[in-house]
Amino acid sequence: MARQDFRFFHPFRVRYSEIDGQGVVFNAHYLTYFDTTITEFFRHLGFDYQGYIRETGEDFHLVKSLVLYEKPILFDAEIDVGCRVEKIGNTSITFILEIFDKASDTRYCTGEIVWVNTHQTTHKTAPVRDDIRAMFEGFEKAGGA
Repeated sequence: MARQDFRFFHPFRVRYSEIDGQGVVFNAHYLTYFDTTITEFFRHLGFDYQGYIRETGEDFHLVKSLVLYEKPILFDAEIDVGCRVEKIGNTSITFILEIFDKASDTRYCTGEIVWVNTHQTTHKTAPVRDDIRAMFEGFEKAGGA
């Protein structure tokens, strides 16, 4: 995908604690960037995550994470992480994430995160609610507003 394929971005500046001995972002931090961006995406959409858990007894569990590293990200780099919902299944949500240089269209990596909605007492999967589907569809139809 390209930068213009995303309507939501969350910015970061690479901190010293995130780099390894080679001076590049340590691989595990990419997943932290992804997780933080998904959280901010939900917040941007006005979703009360903690309220959802309290109200339904359900939460999303990570079942798949994929990172394809394309270019190294160096200390102090300013980056934007794009996030979009690629697919909503019966019980799952698939997010596509990509990390770009803040000042250009240079892409550092692509990724995929899959969450499954799960009842917290039974640990069985549960359908993704219609209001969550509508929230994502409304965001896309509104052009990201």
